[in-house]
Amino acid sequence: MASTKIVIAGGFGVGKTTLVGSVSEIPPVTTEAVMTEASVAHDDVSATPDKVTTTVAMDFGRLTLDDELIMYMFGTPGQARFWFMWDDLVRGAIGAVVVVDARRLADCFDAIDYFEKKQDIPYLIAVNKFDGKLDYTLEQIREAVEVGPEVPIVEFDARDRLESGNVLKTLLRYTLSRARERQREAD
Repeated sequence: MASTKIVIAGGFGVGKTTLVGSVSEIPPVTTEAVMTEASVAHDDVSATPDKVTTTVAMDFGRLTLDDELIMYMFGTPGQARFWFMWDDLVRGAIGAVVVVDARRLADCFDAIDYFEKKQDIPYLIAVNKFDGKLDYTLEQIREAVEVGPEVPIVEFDARDRLESGNVLKTLLRYTLSRARERQREAD
């Protein structure tokens, strides 16, 4: 049986832990810590006022895709003070999901920039539908975050197992198509 690693990244409070938890076949390993008064100066919770915990290292989940492939998911912490861990979490990954909250697009720029610079790691943008809707079209979001048409953008509800699973399937299809394209170019 083969295994693969993907990374779930994005800003603070966008739904990374929720995505991992919704699709993992094992109880996800999380490093959630209760937010304290000390974090108030660092973490903007205005868009997520009910948020009381935050990831301080990583999330981990597993999903068996078929008899031949297991996917390991590693969720990154969203706050800038924990970004020093990203290089270690990304090492060996075949792809990444950048989770976006369309109400706070500025929070995704650092994650997108990170993966743009790591061009050997394909990524897609998954726009989490908070309150079950989006106020912008995916094309408007593409234009706002300034990514080319080659980067897939999908909408989903991180709480929904099927929708989160479709995000992961889209990432795998995109990763495979990029690998085939690179192979054709090399031949």
